[in-house]
Amino acid sequence: MKPDDKSLFLEAMDDVKPLKNASCTTWQKPKPARTVAPVDVLQLDNFLTTGYLDIVPLDQPLEFKREGVQQGVLDKLRQGKYPQQANLNLLRMPVEQCRQKLFAFIHQAKQQGLRNVLIVHGKGREEKSHANIVRSYLARWLGEFEEVQAFCSALPHHGGSGACYVALKKSDAQRLDNWERHAKRSR
Repeated sequence: MKPDDKSLFLEAMDDVKPLKNASCTTWQKPKPARTVAPVDVLQLDNFLTTGYLDIVPLDQPLEFKREGVQQGVLDKLRQGKYPQQANLNLLRMPVEQCRQKLFAFIHQAKQQGLRNVLIVHGKGREEKSHANIVRSYLARWLGEFEEVQAFCSALPHHGGSGACYVALKKSDAQRLDNWERHAKRSR
C-alpha cells in the first residue's frame, strides 16, 4: 500500500467500530426461495390414456414439436442448449405409477413456471421390454399435455435414448414479461 492509500483507508475507516466479540460472527440465513404450493393432483382428472399402444422402435429417437413451434426451438432442445430446471426419474416403475408421476410432475412444473425439464425413462434392449413400453407411453402422454411444446431424446450425458428433454409453454406472466422486455428494446 502506498502511504497516501493507507491514509485514505484509515480516514475512510475512522468512524467504524469493531465488533464486541469478533471471533463469534453470525451470518444471516438467506431468505428461502419463493415456493409455490403444489397442485393437489388428486383433485385433477388424469387424462393420460392407457390401453392399446404402438411401440416406438428402439432405433427411433423420441421427437415431437407442436404446430406453431419454430424448428430452432426443437434444434436447441435436441442439442441440450436449454438448462434443465427439474427432472423426473421413472426408472423401473410400473406403467400406472409412471402415468401418475408424470401427470403430477408436469402440473407442478407448469405451476412453478418451469420451461425445460428432463424425464428419465430408461431404455430396454428389446422391443417389448418394460423400459421401451414406458418410453412408448411417454411419447404418447407428453403429446397429450397442452403445456408440452416439444420433446426429444436427451444427449448421452443426460441419459441418451433413455431420457428426454421436454420444453413447456411459457406462463402468461412469462409471456407478458418477455413482451415487455422486447418492447423496451425496440423503442
